[in-house]
Amino acid sequence: MPTHASLRFRQVHLDFHTSPAIPGVGARFDKAQFQAELKRGHVDSITIFSKCHHGWSYHPTTVGRMHPSLSFDLLDAQVAACRELDVNHPIYLSAGVDNVASAEHPEWRRIAPDGRYAGWVKSPAEAGFHQMCFNTPYLDYLCAQIREVVERYPRCHGIFLDIISEGECCCKWCMDWMEANGLDATKPEDRKKAAAHTIRRYYEQTTAAATSVNPDMPIFHNSGHIPAGRRDLLKHFSHLELESLPTGGWGYDHYPMSAKYVATLGMDFLGMTGKFHTSWGEFGGFKHPNALKYECAAMLAFGSKCSVGDQLHPDGEMDATTYGIIGEAYADVERKEPWCRGTRNVADVALLLAASMPGGSGRPTDGDVGANRVLLEGHFLYDIVDGDADFSSYRMVVVPDDACIGPALQAKLDAYLAAGGRLFLCGRAGLTEDRAAFLFDVGAETDGVSEFEPDYVLPREDVRADFVSTPNVAYFGSQRVRVTTGESLGDVYDPYFNRTYRHFCSHRHTPNRPESSGYACGVRKGNAVYLAHNVFTLYHAYGTVSIRDYVVKAMRLLLGEARVEATGLPSTGRVTLMEQPEATRSVLHLLYANTVLRGGSIRGCAPIEVIEELTPLADIRVTVRPPKPVASVRLVPDGTSLAFERQANGAIAFTVPSLLCHQMIELA
Repeated sequence: MPTHASLRFRQVHLDFHTSPAIPGVGARFDKAQFQAELKRGHVDSITIFSKCHHGWSYHPTTVGRMHPSLSFDLLDAQVAACRELDVNHPIYLSAGVDNVASAEHPEWRRIAPDGRYAGWVKSPAEAGFHQMCFNTPYLDYLCAQIREVVERYPRCHGIFLDIISEGECCCKWCMDWMEANGLDATKPEDRKKAAAHTIRRYYEQTTAAATSVNPDMPIFHNSGHIPAGRRDLLKHFSHLELESLPTGGWGYDHYPMSAKYVATLGMDFLGMTGKFHTSWGEFGGFKHPNALKYECAAMLAFGSKCSVGDQLHPDGEMDATTYGIIGEAYADVERKEPWCRGTRNVADVALLLAASMPGGSGRPTDGDVGANRVLLEGHFLYDIVDGDADFSSYRMVVVPDDACIGPALQAKLDAYLAAGGRLFLCGRAGLTEDRAAFLFDVGAETDGVSEFEPDYVLPREDVRADFVSTPNVAYFGSQRVRVTTGESLGDVYDPYFNRTYRHFCSHRHTPNRPESSGYACGVRKGNAVYLAHNVFTLYHAYGTVSIRDYVVKAMRLLLGEARVEATGLPSTGRVTLMEQPEATRSVLHLLYANTVLRGGSIRGCAPIEVIEELTPLADIRVTVRPPKPVASVRLVPDGTSLAFERQANGAIAFTVPSLLCHQMIELA
């Protein structure tokens, strides 16, 4: 894997996907104006373009095709401008899509099993970018383009390769490869084997091309997410960049989930949001400056450097509004950097992703997403891990409700329990493949899956929501749990019947019978808790606060004393605790912004999660059990000292007088 100097904190990813039908490309580029906007934006690194999705190069090339209306070497001019300012300049090439190459070699395009083109555009009559197959001579063409760039710019600060995906393909080359390797192209499983071969070939050859001149050249392959459990791919990456545009459909919980996983992999990483109101490719769209302030603060709080996506106008002039907005956020980042270098997350809890288990897609499941949301809103200190992680440092491991635990992972979790670890399970997690028995001793037996959906739960008083005293609809069905040697966490109530055309009641679902079903909604035995419903998927689907409170209380029952408690911080607030070993301190991050859904329902637009006003909070009472004894507590970066009280078990307590968006508290 290539090595590299530490990533900088204030990066811009400058898209430049430019149609050949637009005249005068780059005609208004001016070095002084380019540099002035970088300074206005407090930018210290900017990713600039060699080749775009359209397939055009923005410099003279002997391999590809220079943009037909570009009359000079735009890339070289940008590189020179960056060097004068000591601004890093990674270079971008679109890898997976290329309309210039597809026009000249349509046979290099990916072909879906149904015979249509695969990828973003299925028909030649559609507007959009053309997906290429890496198993064709296109890969040779791409590698030649990469080598040309690194030969021209051996001192650039990285190669960014975009749109990297693994998909079934029935082009000539893939069909021939399957035939030569004894595979049957009519079988999806064999087409997937061919796709896996193709993506391995891509990683090996493009990484070799990128490092052909400078073996330490940083490289990142972007597929829109970091696939959980695919550690075998990391040898091809120097660092990671976490694309997560909250207003582009990701939402504000997506980035924390991605960062919590990546932070455990031991690699430097960037968060990547956008300046756009919606998503990539939006000209003239601007999110509110407060939104970008929050997003950059969240990147710092979750242990990453920052990157903001922009798109350069075809005329080459940097947009003043954009760099004014970025500058407001990055001025804050610049002040906070000293407390964010070389940090590592402090975690009590490990969320073990179902997506990372054998057979998983690498993309978070509904249960994974719901579990992340519960942990965020419950203000737990947690990491997100895959099955290769070392569980020994965590006080509790959470396995979400759609996880299928294989023999190797079961043995690892058995050893973790035997060493005193705590295991939190729910739904199908912790059951045999046929769901007929428990894999772990949770103090209960199962009678299989309930015939009723939905059913109702009434947790016992110490684990139910404060405002609930009667059965609470659980929307889904449950596992039938009979408590044996454990302690029940409450009861399941069945409906009178399932809703069908023969018998139904009212508008939605049938009410509960007045008597308990005799089955438990959850059980605890020693260091293990099991909940009978797919509670995380349920919360992801419905956002039921009463169910979330039940789950949070059950988790706290198992975990015991929380390392951080922040009284007065809403559930939408975020809490992280970072150790900074070289500075011999820890830094507590408190984040809060009010998000609202706006738009939607017109012209097929989906609602967009928006931050506009930043609402101040006052007098947040914090109790911390820090990793090491504390001598002083300060608000940083302003340096205000806070009085604190020492409590039992090494805890300290103090009051944060105000929180506006983001507050760091140094525990030195």
